[in-house]
Amino acid sequence: MALSIDTLAFAYLVSAILFILGLKGLTSPATARRGSFQAIVGMIIAVAVTLLSPEISSAIRPYGIIAIAVIIGAAIGITVAIKIQMTAMPQLVAMLHSFVGLAAVLVAIGTFINKESTGGLNPVLMGELAAGIVIGAITFTGSLIAFGKLQAILSSAPVVFTGQHWLNLALGVIAIVFAIHFGMTGSYVSLAIVTIISLALGFLLIIPIGGADMPVVISMLNSYSGWAAAATGFTLQNNLLIVTGALVGFSGAIISYIMCRAMNRSFISVILGGFGVAEGGEASPMAAAAEKGVKAAGVEDAVFWMDNEGAKVIVVPGYGMAVAQAQHALKEVKEILAGRGVSVKFAIHPVAGRMPGHMNVLLAEADIPYDQVLEMDEINPEFPSCDVAIVVGANDVTNPAAKIDPTSDIYGMPILDVEKAKQIFVIKRSMRPGYAGVDNLLYYRDNCSMLFGDAKEMCEGLAGALKGGH
Repeated sequence: MALSIDTLAFAYLVSAILFILGLKGLTSPATARRGSFQAIVGMIIAVAVTLLSPEISSAIRPYGIIAIAVIIGAAIGITVAIKIQMTAMPQLVAMLHSFVGLAAVLVAIGTFINKESTGGLNPVLMGELAAGIVIGAITFTGSLIAFGKLQAILSSAPVVFTGQHWLNLALGVIAIVFAIHFGMTGSYVSLAIVTIISLALGFLLIIPIGGADMPVVISMLNSYSGWAAAATGFTLQNNLLIVTGALVGFSGAIISYIMCRAMNRSFISVILGGFGVAEGGEASPMAAAAEKGVKAAGVEDAVFWMDNEGAKVIVVPGYGMAVAQAQHALKEVKEILAGRGVSVKFAIHPVAGRMPGHMNVLLAEADIPYDQVLEMDEINPEFPSCDVAIVVGANDVTNPAAKIDPTSDIYGMPILDVEKAKQIFVIKRSMRPGYAGVDNLLYYRDNCSMLFGDAKEMCEGLAGALKGGH
């Protein structure tokens, strides 16, 4: 039974409203669960009414093929969702973005071939098809490169070469020219050229972006995937897909802009790439700081400080906490200290981890109260009055080089002012630099000691020692 056009339009309106409410809910950890539920309901409604739309119900035996595709996709999706680790979520997001881009390209090409045989092509549709191919292809290969960098299949270091930006500009102009020619003539040669060049552009735009900017890349690709979906919506004349794509596109662009401001980076410069490559100059202060050596400490030292000096403790979680799944052990440490009257807060940098909100999600998973989790601008004024700062696997977001070393690749990026705390303990496996490949000057400070080891084991050790001391 096919739905009427009015019923379909109303259902799409309801879905769109639920998507908007879902996005609003996702802006806060306290309402994120509700927002996710609203978005899920909206998607269920959208899929259900689309399957009952006149275009599909009037087709010859469509539901058998659709059912097979849904079963296969659901089986893969459920398996991935069950097995995926939170630390691998950024890679998964990047891969899902690539699927959206590939779908946009395939839908555009398939629609062109189908409409050409039935005589349904027109200038407006051809323009939509060209836009969908360009945006989708860039999203596809760009997301694959981001996945490779995050999964360590590819090096996280930026890959740059002389004339790179001019090459990208030239390819972009050529892609636009052939996209216009394809839109005007329907040439298969132009179709092939614009597709290949757009695929190459996605690759070339992402490889020069360094690891420190990867969270921005993820949100940027999220925006691209939204525009790809919107272009597909125009192609398929599906209003809800247009609305949904526009919501994703705008929200991804906005969060990318916000994150660039938080990192003191130009959004355009991040897109163009090249960040993370040193260009010479004076010797870094790190060379002089390294001569002082690094102080290693034990769990007992950290417990002594927290027991005797720790009226105020600030915990700085990072990717190391995510890898070790140490958030639950940290919660135990927090509860023990809170029971002794110690103030414990968690400091979150906008780009901590590998994607926006990475640390917030992990801490929420451990049921750490939202009011004890503070963003960078809120928590930075409190570091000078902090007795003990515990850094759990955070590297680049605590590096003073961002403020004092003009030759550093992260110079100018706002950081958490951990170095202002009375005493700092850094939980880290080794002295290897963080994702940006920059050595952390914090580790050479007089008030900093290193706790070398697995973050979860060290946090469990801290909890056990705190219990044993009383």
